Amino acid sequence: MIRDTVVAFARDEIRPAAREADETGIIPLPLIEQAWELGLVRGVIPEQFGGYGDSRSAVTGAIVAEELAFGDLSIAVHALAPRLIAFPVIEFGTEEQRTRILKDFASDTFTAGSAALIEPRFDFDPSALTTTAIQDGASFLLNGAKCYAPLAAESRNILVFATTNRDAEFAGVQGFLIPSTTTGLTIGGREHNMGLKGLASYEVKLENCRVGQESRLGGEQGIDFARIVSQGRVAMAAMAVGVARAAYEYAKDYAKERKAFGVPIATKQAIAFMLAEMAIEIDATRLLAWEAAARLDSGDDALKESSQARNYAAQSALMVTDNAVQILGGHGYIREHPVEMFLRNARSFAVIEGIAIV
Repeated sequence: MIRDTVVAFARDEIRPAAREADETGIIPLPLIEQAWELGLVRGVIPEQFGGYGDSRSAVTGAIVAEELAFGDLSIAVHALAPRLIAFPVIEFGTEEQRTRILKDFASDTFTAGSAALIEPRFDFDPSALTTTAIQDGASFLLNGAKCYAPLAAESRNILVFATTNRDAEFAGVQGFLIPSTTTGLTIGGREHNMGLKGLASYEVKLENCRVGQESRLGGEQGIDFARIVSQGRVAMAAMAVGVARAAYEYAKDYAKERKAFGVPIATKQAIAFMLAEMAIEIDATRLLAWEAAARLDSGDDALKESSQARNYAAQSALMVTDNAVQILGGHGYIREHPVEMFLRNARSFAVIEGIAIV
């Protein structure tokens, strides 16, 4: 039922708005409010904090992420951005943090949320962050730089990931719930990227940013950062499936209608084999994402499976969308058809993570 609802919304509302959002860099607020009404964030917030109290499922989250991204990747990430902070708070937050943070996302109107994970360096590794959080008495002092933080300029609080112990790798990374007005936290200008042009993402700088103990997500117990990373990688893999499937279906329909030498080009072996390979890659990537999601739902470690899914998705999405451009020939390179946009968006999966979560 959830899938059918999201499919209809992506087809009827998101896809028609995708090109204008890509061209203008603006996603209409009424469209985001419509997405919010689907309860994709508020639905899993516990009832005592104003939500609907539905059970959270990574498999369901992967299905939702795929279908929204099938409509448009930028709009999908924007609509689901509140999950970046709300979901970790639901799973790991203290009672005080849940009370303080979740009320923002249990309202009837869309509330922006953001997390800052990626760092602007070529050798970025989430298990070896250079952003540090040093305990200084009763507070933490954060220093570092982040990028690709969705909706950071609109968010009241930002979940910033920083290392407290570099030798501990994933176990040494903690999350900090930082109000956007905190001294030492600076949100830079909007980033201008090759793809995801409709999504407002920002650089975030931390210069001696001091926060209290209450800002550490999970309090003394902290978080399972590897699990959060796995949840994010499943989301990205699922979104890659959505983008690839959009390109495949558009190219398939085009090939059935476009004629050369009196017959549809889809009947030509070169095109037919290309489409078949694209379909195989899409299904293979989806199964990898679902396997990792199922492990998350079972409470098992899914770091390996989610990493495999994300890495495979980055390659397969790029291959499928590039093939779609080739199938359309010269038409694939012009803005009259959306496959060039799908290709630009697909390129992001190789370099970006931490911008969505299941």
